[in-house]
Amino acid sequence: MAAPSQSLVFTVRRCKPELIAPAKPTPHEFKQLSDIDDQEAFRFHVPVIQFYRHDPSMQGRDPVKVIREALAQALVFYYPFAGRLREWPGRKLVVECTSEGVVFIEADADFTLEQFGDALRPPFPCLEELLFDLPGSGGVLHCPLLLIQVTRLKCGGFIFALRLNHTMSDAAGLVQFMTAVGEVARGQRAPSVLPVWQRHLLNARDPTCLTCTHREYDEVIDTKGTGTITPLEDMACRSFFFGRTEVSAIRRFVPHHLSQSTTFEVIMACLWRCRTIALQFDRNKEVRMMSLVSARGKFNPPLPSGYYGNVFAFPAAVTTAGKLCENTNLGYALELVRKAKKEVNEEYMRSVADLMVIRGRPFLTVVGSFVVSDVTRAGFGKVDFGWGKPAYGGPAECFIRSIPRTGSFYIPCKNSEGEEGIAVGVCLPAPAMEILVKELDFFLKNMPESGKKSTFTASKL
Repeated sequence: MAAPSQSLVFTVRRCKPELIAPAKPTPHEFKQLSDIDDQEAFRFHVPVIQFYRHDPSMQGRDPVKVIREALAQALVFYYPFAGRLREWPGRKLVVECTSEGVVFIEADADFTLEQFGDALRPPFPCLEELLFDLPGSGGVLHCPLLLIQVTRLKCGGFIFALRLNHTMSDAAGLVQFMTAVGEVARGQRAPSVLPVWQRHLLNARDPTCLTCTHREYDEVIDTKGTGTITPLEDMACRSFFFGRTEVSAIRRFVPHHLSQSTTFEVIMACLWRCRTIALQFDRNKEVRMMSLVSARGKFNPPLPSGYYGNVFAFPAAVTTAGKLCENTNLGYALELVRKAKKEVNEEYMRSVADLMVIRGRPFLTVVGSFVVSDVTRAGFGKVDFGWGKPAYGGPAECFIRSIPRTGSFYIPCKNSEGEEGIAVGVCLPAPAMEILVKELDFFLKNMPESGKKSTFTASKL
């Protein structure tokens, strides 16, 4: 399967960036982020991109004008996004609701959506042209919390690209905001789900108390340069597509008692094992697999509908490289991944918030770790500004920007034949990447009984 052509070269003409403020006066106040929001691992900007096809029924309507006006109206409800982050004592982040606005860039491109190819998924060529990094806008403090670029295409379609300060929202919260902009763009006077701040609901307790084990925040030093300190330019980064055929092949290595495991769990167990082998760790080396697990719906009483802060954790499955890799059967890795995910509940989230305060908001353990964020259920593919659902909607990159060597997105996408599947990015030193591909081929070479040929491809980023 071919990813979007990396040889595609195009010109984007951008207008001068502007600040879009709320359409009506909003309160000037300070709003604290939660102790889940302002941890170190979220202090970065995450890029999202949406591709929309031409819709004849929208003839004469300009997506730039429609979205610009809808954005200003939506910011009346989501006015903290128009503010700026400040840092109080104890590294506590707060939003000063200044109504300064979010960055908005109008642009035109000399290419069509079809030129991106049939398989829309990261990596996207010339991303920096579609989501312009305005100098001075990418910091955590005192900078815009959102940057949006809307690019018209020759075919009548357009691209909506966005960059969010992750401390403000998780994927579900961002989709809630984007959906609100879409609803206003389609004629509604107010969002169907009104935003709720109430970040105190996820603050540390008083007194603080660690009630759970959080191996995801262990302090580990990379003494052997296992990829976490290798310069990115010396790394090989690839995107792997898993369709029905690939998943079926991998499931042949899953024990019967684990046959109900989700596709995410199966793919992650396989990739974790293959990646660990590729890095050639000492067999006694401690390794971790962390999957981002949403805790929405796990609170009693439930979090308010409309809460758009961060509500997820990074539970860690921990073992040694030797134990993980000694068997081709995926049962051991799969059980560890499933057990870690099940740990996340309300008490776990309370304990994480307490840990942030007790230990000064430590960063995640990245040495020997593989961190994956599943955005398949976030709803990016449903955001409609009036031109229908996007041809692709979701992360603009395969990797988590704060930890590009160890953090990856698990992204829903289609291949060139229209088959739905999953793309996962992996970044490794070049020699390790060659080993990883061979290890994955071991799982995929025995195809299901249908005999269908695998479309598995490692696409260079």
